[in-house]
Amino acid sequence: MTDTITIRLPEKLQQELEMVVKAEKTSKSEIIRDAIAHYLTVKRFHQLRKQVLPFAEAQGLLTDEDIFKTIS
Repeated sequence: MTDTITIRLPEKLQQELEMVVKAEKTSKSEIIRDAIAHYLTVKRFHQLRKQVLPFAEAQGLLTDEDIFKTIS
């Protein structure tokens, strides 16, 4: 099931979107779907990272480098 959503874009953003649509030979809908999917993925990643952070710190994993060393 899909829903239709109407959004309002500032003129400059609309122009940039049009340029990308033409350059990539795709649709506005596809670009906006991809952008929303990317945004939601990043948002979820940050939420999960925030939840896991106390456990990681307790194990001495304070940086990404610490994690990569542990995994390797």
